[in-house]
Amino acid sequence: MHELLQKLTVLVGENNVLTGDAVRQRATSWFDNTPMSAAAIVRPGTTAEVTAVIQCCAEHGVALIPMGGLTGFVEGAVAGDQQIGLSLERLTRIESFDVENRSVVVEAGVPLQALQEAAEAHGLHFPVDLGARGSCTIGGMTATNAGGNEVLRRGMMREQILGMEVVLANGEVLTNLRPLIKNNTGYDLKQLFIGSEGSLGVVTRLCLRLRPKHLSHSTALVATDSFDKVAHLLRHLEGALGGRLSAYEVMWQNHYAFIIDDEQTHKAPLPTDYPFYVLVQAANYHELEADIFQSALEQAMSDELLVDAAVASSLAQQADLWAIRDDIERLTVGLAPYIGYDVSLPIQAMNAYVTDLTETINARWADAKMVVFGHLGDGNLHLFIHIGPELSAEDKEAVNQMVYEPLEALQGSISAEHGIGHQKKRYLKYSRSDTEIAWMRRLKQTFDPENRLNPGVIF
Repeated sequence: MHELLQKLTVLVGENNVLTGDAVRQRATSWFDNTPMSAAAIVRPGTTAEVTAVIQCCAEHGVALIPMGGLTGFVEGAVAGDQQIGLSLERLTRIESFDVENRSVVVEAGVPLQALQEAAEAHGLHFPVDLGARGSCTIGGMTATNAGGNEVLRRGMMREQILGMEVVLANGEVLTNLRPLIKNNTGYDLKQLFIGSEGSLGVVTRLCLRLRPKHLSHSTALVATDSFDKVAHLLRHLEGALGGRLSAYEVMWQNHYAFIIDDEQTHKAPLPTDYPFYVLVQAANYHELEADIFQSALEQAMSDELLVDAAVASSLAQQADLWAIRDDIERLTVGLAPYIGYDVSLPIQAMNAYVTDLTETINARWADAKMVVFGHLGDGNLHLFIHIGPELSAEDKEAVNQMVYEPLEALQGSISAEHGIGHQKKRYLKYSRSDTEIAWMRRLKQTFDPENRLNPGVIF
């Protein structure tokens, strides 16, 4: 390992090969504050340096773990003490905007928020948005096919990627950064790397699709008294707003009440005893569209789809409403030790799934707490489960089975937007057939026959 580290230092510079305490002072991830255990963290600054690092590690038979912003939920970028962490944190250049074509070329280490702000400065909009926008990177979002708050209108990360540059396990560089929406010229190879969690190649640059910048947002927090009305309200707003509904974030009462609690952090815009809450947002491209939003809510109230509503009348009030939905820290601290889940299933199956799961968990742990929220418009639920002050490996496995196994019969997925990583791979069978998994393995063998890139993730 010493010889390898010396060679890597020559390739990327002494300040960009971190070892010892410089590694240990970094947390494993945003959700796991234990110190990193990697033999070293290497920080290349160009695609050429990424290529050289990959080739050098291959010559020494050492595995590389690609790292973005480390905001993932599934242990997808965890380097062991005989592995090298390949951090793309220096690849932060936003290379070029094409305003007429509404596209941009960026390096993989660009933080999401930096891209969003740069796009807005050009009168454009990058539509994928996450609570971790200040930390997550475009490369990491590509590796996990990230979703977030605006999937309902614009789709996952996959839908935003026009082109890609990726370094393969053998050091070859596969480059196609054409800014084209239509390009039916054989196999669309970039799709293989989106959601592959860095196991097939290391994405270094991307050409992304941008959208026109909206004039404003209309935002409201509404309450309903049944889940059926939550689903009906979604259909009503999609029709009434003419495709401008950009967020439909549902919070079960247990989530909303837990976040509000004693109102020390968040003031309650609505009482905390309604069964369901929905954070609704629409993109406005004309001043009159804000009136249409208001009319749509009034019609929903008249149709008894709503029982209460708080409509934001300023940017500050919009931010306050979103702060309630995005306060993940309140959950991670207040429910510790907890197990977090990111699943998807058909909307019509959600309420029964949550009800049955709650009963199953409480039958074994009477004092357990579960909070539920998610991007209901695209079928995604997040669950945070606390079963007590102690969480053994055996108990965690039992809860995992309770959460994941029912999804198979419901045509659901064990991972909606965070990927599989190491954490979920034993449950992949509930979402993928044996044949699908076998072909995934064949792809891995084809692109990385020596199993050097993020070994052990997915399967």
